[in-house]
Amino acid sequence: MIKKILIVIGIIVGIVILLGAVGIYYTQPNEHFVLDFIKKNPDRAAIKLIRNDSIIAEKNINKVMPLASTVKIILAIEYAIQSASGGLNPEEAIPIEELEKFYIPNTDGGAHPQWLTSVESKITNNSISIREIAKGMIRYSSNANTEWLSRKLGLEKINQRIDSLGITDHTDIYYLASSLFVGKEKFPDSKGKDLENKLRDLSIEEYRETTNTIHSKLVKDTIYKADIGDLGMNIQRIWSDNLPASTVNEYTQLMKKLNSKSYFDSKTYEYLDEVMEGLMQNPANQKWLSHAGMKGGSTAFVLTKALYATDKKGNTTELAYFLNDLGIMESTKIRASMNQFELKILTDKEFRDKLAKTLKNK
Repeated sequence: MIKKILIVIGIIVGIVILLGAVGIYYTQPNEHFVLDFIKKNPDRAAIKLIRNDSIIAEKNINKVMPLASTVKIILAIEYAIQSASGGLNPEEAIPIEELEKFYIPNTDGGAHPQWLTSVESKITNNSISIREIAKGMIRYSSNANTEWLSRKLGLEKINQRIDSLGITDHTDIYYLASSLFVGKEKFPDSKGKDLENKLRDLSIEEYRETTNTIHSKLVKDTIYKADIGDLGMNIQRIWSDNLPASTVNEYTQLMKKLNSKSYFDSKTYEYLDEVMEGLMQNPANQKWLSHAGMKGGSTAFVLTKALYATDKKGNTTELAYFLNDLGIMESTKIRASMNQFELKILTDKEFRDKLAKTLKNK
């Protein structure tokens, strides 16, 4: 009996050790995991790296891929331009309840509540400035803030800004939080495979137009968002595939505009840097970076990142990499390794050389 108990305990311990080893593997940062994934999965990955105006590595640079929250960089730029020109008052106080209209619980990984906690001391009379809303959109990736800003800035102006920036490979930006309800709005009596088929048959133009209808309902009807409808993984996949999309080529060029500090006027950069360069608040980064900014995005299937940096030695770096069709374990490992991957690119010439060699003619 004791022997059987010991055997059972041994099996349990073995399983625990195995699960622990698997957990460590998938959460331990490893820059080579990201590089290997890009190398081995050319149909699911795109990257472009520019260092001191020289292209170090590129793969699928013109492949149009979903951006997820990385698209919020465009809104940050529009916010900065409107603020600098006087078209928008960044100090205007906005009631928190106006933002809450677009907060959809359990859909943003806790981003919006985390942002609200971080700005508690800046909330006066239950209101917060547009400046803080914009920072929350980028630093915490609040989708509620993004939807509110999309309305305030104007979707037409935001999409016109894409053109004025010289970006040609980019699909239209629409109300992102509202897009979660397209299935419910268009096909309220459908779910599962039936809903999936109907959504796939929906043109992207009608899909985007539906988000406008939903947005108007969220503004006026606080009950509407209580039921999001069927948002199973098959429906999430369609939502993810339909998100605004662009290329790593376009976004590295956009990063160059932010990194140069010369494309926009100084007033615009003042507002833009405050929003985009939150990582410069870290004293450790201040020691070796002159300025740097980034924005990433993710869905259950997508991971994207665009960043720029100029270090104290004057070296400039612009990077964009987009990944799609990810499995759960792949996404978990890559998420854990992205920061290490980017840090190595910024600080380690040997790793940059390996990146260039690994992706050359692949």
